This record gives sequence, C-alpha cells and structure tokens, in this order.
Amino acid sequence: MENKKTAFDYVLMVLFIGMIVITVYPFLNVLAISLNDPMDTMRNVNFIIPRKFTWSNYIYIFAENNMLQPFLLSVLKTVVGTGIGVICTSMLAYVLSRKDFYFNKPFTILFIITMYVSGGMIPEYLLIMRTLKMGNNFWVYIIPGMIWVYNVILMRSFIEGLPMALQEAAKIDGANDFVIWYKVILPLCTPVIATVALFQAVGQWNSFMDTYLYARELPTLQYVLYEIMESAQIRVDPHAASMGQLKNTVSPMSVRMAITVVATVPILVVYPFLQKYFVGGMTLGAVKD
Repeated sequence: MENKKTAFDYVLMVLFIGMIVITVYPFLNVLAISLNDPMDTMRNVNFIIPRKFTWSNYIYIFAENNMLQPFLLSVLKTVVGTGIGVICTSMLAYVLSRKDFYFNKPFTILFIITMYVSGGMIPEYLLIMRTLKMGNNFWVYIIPGMIWVYNVILMRSFIEGLPMALQEAAKIDGANDFVIWYKVILPLCTPVIATVALFQAVGQWNSFMDTYLYARELPTLQYVLYEIMESAQIRVDPHAASMGQLKNTVSPMSVRMAITVVATVPILVVYPFLQKYFVGGMTLGAVKD
C-alpha cells in the first residue's frame, strides 16, 4: 500500500512539474527574446536563455522615448481608477444584495444584459466626446470604467453570503444604509475587494484604446509602448551589412518582447501581495463560517 502511495505521489509530482514548465516557459521565452541579440532573434535562435545577452532592446525603448510622464500617468490612472471603481462597485453590490430592495431582480437582469449586448463603439464615442465632452481629459480614463458588471455580481454574491443578522443588528442600533455599508460590509469583504481591485487594476494598467480614441494628448505608458511596437523596424548599418557584419540592429520581435516585459512586470510585482485575498475572493462557493 505504501509503495502504491509513493508511486502515485511521484506521478503527481511529474504532472505538477509538467504544468509548471508549461506555465512558466512562455514567460521565460519572452524574457529571453527581450534580452537576446537581435540577429539571433531574426534567425529564430530562441530558447529560455539568451545565447548572446544584450540590453539593446530595452535601451531602444527607453532612450528614444520620454517614458516618465506616461508611466506616472498610468500609475495615477490605475490607482485612482481602482480606488473609485472598488468604492462604486461595492456600493452597487450592497444595494443589489438587499432583499428588501424592490427592484433587485430587474436591475440585476438589466446589468447582466449589458454584458452581452452593448451600444457599440460609435455611440460610446459620441457620448464621451460630444455629449460629455471628456476628450483629452483625465476623467475619461476613470468615469467610463467605474462599474464592471462582472465585478458587481462577484461582490454581490459575496455580500449575500454574509450573515444578515449583522445588518439587522446595526439597524437596531440606529445605523443607516451608508453606515452599514462602510462599517459592517466593507470590513468583511476584504477577500472580494482584493479580487475586484486586482481585476480593476489590471484592466486600467493594460488599457490603451481609451488613450487611442479619447485622450492622445494624455498618453499612458501602454499607448506609448504600443506606438513603439508599431514603429519598431529593423535598423541596419548599410556599410556593416555590405561587409557581412550586422551592427546597430534592432529586431521588431525583440522590441515587442521587451515591451511585453515592461508592461507585465508591475502587475507581477503587485500580485503576490494580493494572492491570498485573491484566492479567497474567487472561492465564493466554499462553505463559510
């Protein structure tokens, strides 16, 4: 029996190692290409360790572009958008979780419909640019993305699993709905708040279409990186090429991979601090105390 158990453990270990390799290899490959010699990249000599290490791709990204202002704007946009988004999402989720709210189901159905049917890009563009006149305004990054229906449903499900007696006790003590939301609900929603905050932050950090459509005068880091990626061309010294020695070369593929690393690292740095709460927030179907 012990031998069978040990053999099964070995099988599990091999499976887990295989899953880790499958998961980690693509990122290591992207990192290797970003640090790889451009000529090796063009010859498709790529693995998880660069054959010839170089910083030229990152130098190309940062040396020829002013990245500080777009970076700071992206950080501000992510922090403000995430904070306001979590507050608005939790308020709406609390209202929809109340069983004494008469329009609970109609509003929930209406919100869910928007997940499958939208007005389209043209009405949205006309609303933001002509009606609200938010073109090239910082708030164009915040207001349109304050509420995500999926996050509302996620948080509402979590709140519905909390003991109703806590809200009733607070009402008996004279607390209004705002006090109940702020002092009773929010402290108990740490896992789902961390989950929603992570979703919101990733969405804010990665978005560039809002800059492309509405605020090109306020470029974010993702938009600048997108422009660099689109304009990256192979640069070759003609005299060196005639001698058979390619110098001062930048491979578009290497630049794209370097841009991917630059855009991904900030989220990878933040995620470990939220992982515990993220896992707790996603297991909403688990048995609660």
